[in-house]
Amino acid sequence: MSFKNFKVVPKMIFGRGSFAQLDEVLAEERKQANDFVVFLVDDVHKDKPLADRVPVKPQDKLIWVNVDDEPSTKQVDELTLEVQAHSDSLAVSVVGIGGGSAMDLAKAVALMLTNEGGSAKYQGWDLIENPAVHHIGIPTLSGTGAEASRTTVLCGPERKLGMNSDYTVFDQIIMDPELIKDAPTDQWFYTGMDCYIHCIESLEGTYLNEFSKAYGEKSLALCRQVYLDDHPESDDKLMMASFMGGMSIAYSQVGACHALSYGLSYVLGYHHGIGNCIAFDVLDEFYPEGVKEFRQMMEKHNITLPKGICKDLPDETIAKMVKVAKSLGPLWHNVYGDGWEEKVTDQLLTDLYRRI
Repeated sequence: MSFKNFKVVPKMIFGRGSFAQLDEVLAEERKQANDFVVFLVDDVHKDKPLADRVPVKPQDKLIWVNVDDEPSTKQVDELTLEVQAHSDSLAVSVVGIGGGSAMDLAKAVALMLTNEGGSAKYQGWDLIENPAVHHIGIPTLSGTGAEASRTTVLCGPERKLGMNSDYTVFDQIIMDPELIKDAPTDQWFYTGMDCYIHCIESLEGTYLNEFSKAYGEKSLALCRQVYLDDHPESDDKLMMASFMGGMSIAYSQVGACHALSYGLSYVLGYHHGIGNCIAFDVLDEFYPEGVKEFRQMMEKHNITLPKGICKDLPDETIAKMVKVAKSLGPLWHNVYGDGWEEKVTDQLLTDLYRRI
């Protein structure tokens, strides 16, 4: 038997006010006077105080990225071309500041600056050929685990699928809880539930082991303190829950909810966080205790999910979502184990989508 030999983030800073150390971190990468850094920053921060704190030098490239839609291979390729047009030399670092989407875009651009052929070519597992440009992740929303994971999830020409690679992992992350304190309640909830659902899927999956269990159980406990107990240090706890949730699935896998959510995102355009919530709410038979607790969290924070969104959709639309969900073999293997192909039928997935 061989065990997964995966890469983790080699350098990380955690603490309130630690964003101020970004310039110092980047100084280690700038060797020559004309060395430049690319900043990809969620455009929600464009007119906010954070905008003035980004340590941009005259030679750097600052791009405000719009993540109203899920990140796509088309968007990554356009951003890559924009960076390449900025200079004939290679950036010394790519910095992603924002939620999971902004961080995923930074990972993807860092990869595509050193790998030719367009990002859709690399959707899958371990297809990246060359190491990425140095890249840094700084979350301003917590829950996706993007800061810890080895994937960057993109909507491509055929499906929604990550570029899963050891080269995808950030070289540095800065986790400053002060950056997430003003997140809108709905985004705070949906993104945090991504973390909660990661943990439920990991802890109840066939890939469970003591490594993923240790991170998953602690992350789950932190989520409960944030979403059920209103802990006074909830921002710090959610930030750590997100990181640990990402670590938990590094040695295991997500499950049925994420598979269904990918179909919702790819075909109907739902953002990953709310897509997970919508899907999780119909998965009582898969995760009964988790779904019950999730509904308690929704009630406590006055969250109302869209209902009946797939009930009357044309059969061909449902079939597209089924195709996306069914293609995610490792996720279903984590749900059912060997022989999952016999259980994950088009009819099962159609019935689940029709409940949404």
